[in-house]
Amino acid sequence: MTAVFQVGDARITHIPELHWDNADPRRLYPDIDAEALATFGPSLTPGSFDNATGRLAQGTHAWLVQLPGINLLIDTATGNDKSLPDAPALDHLHTPFLDRLAAAGVRPEQIDAVLHTHIHADHVGWNTRLYDGKWVPTFPKARHIYSAIEARYGAANDGIDPAPDLPPDVLGSPDHRPLPRVYTDSMLPVIEAGLGQAIRIDGREVLAGFSFHPTPGHSIDHASIRLRSQGAEAWFTGDVMHHPLQVYRPDLRSVYCEFIQPAERSRRWFLEKAAESGNLCFTSHFAETGAGYVRRRGKEFSWEFAQPTEGEIR
Repeated sequence: MTAVFQVGDARITHIPELHWDNADPRRLYPDIDAEALATFGPSLTPGSFDNATGRLAQGTHAWLVQLPGINLLIDTATGNDKSLPDAPALDHLHTPFLDRLAAAGVRPEQIDAVLHTHIHADHVGWNTRLYDGKWVPTFPKARHIYSAIEARYGAANDGIDPAPDLPPDVLGSPDHRPLPRVYTDSMLPVIEAGLGQAIRIDGREVLAGFSFHPTPGHSIDHASIRLRSQGAEAWFTGDVMHHPLQVYRPDLRSVYCEFIQPAERSRRWFLEKAAESGNLCFTSHFAETGAGYVRRRGKEFSWEFAQPTEGEIR
């Protein structure tokens, strides 16, 4: 059984796709220095940082949220068979992700909604699956909710529909471009099937209990999603941070961030918000339980992994 958490009436289950424990911190964070690991390495748990090898543990996963009468997924990881030659670790995967979803008690046709923090390869991949040589929706009854700006930017990136007004001036020029064909293979088939709902990311409630809050930078219109249920609250962070190390060092830029300075501003905003509220945070790439709390430590922050209500991380 995989890890399960409870937030109000919401039962939240970790659905794993990939796990690795050999990530080179210098490749993920180009500006990192030896002092950062020497200073903050001892604060990281063994399941996230190997002090002997200096390597980081991470993963890809989705979160299944079950509320009375509705099943949702927050992001959909990478998917199988996706051509991602520029990301070899994600290229043409064959994982039992859907079997793991079924083990949590839910079949693809029982998913009612898919909420996307952003449109990157490792967050929208299972939106579609390969069938008779074509990409078809994996969750045929689900409403897929995503940023309208992210979708337009993705379409432009794939050469489908130019968007000369993007990125907006407030973000500046991009430091990194998203991978090609992500929109074409993982978003367009869903939209053409009438299952897409493009929204404005402005903090308003989009679905009962769920609101999308702007945290741009990692991607052009990245959102962190807040869940409210029976007086309890939680956050789905998306890629505001990729590893607990960034909680301790929010200035560290990820090599995957499209707009470096806005990404850092969003990360600092989110850390302040999470520490002040004490809300449980469900991350997208942290190893171990994948969920935890941002704690204030003087003028800095620290990370505390949450233990599941039931089950365990596998």
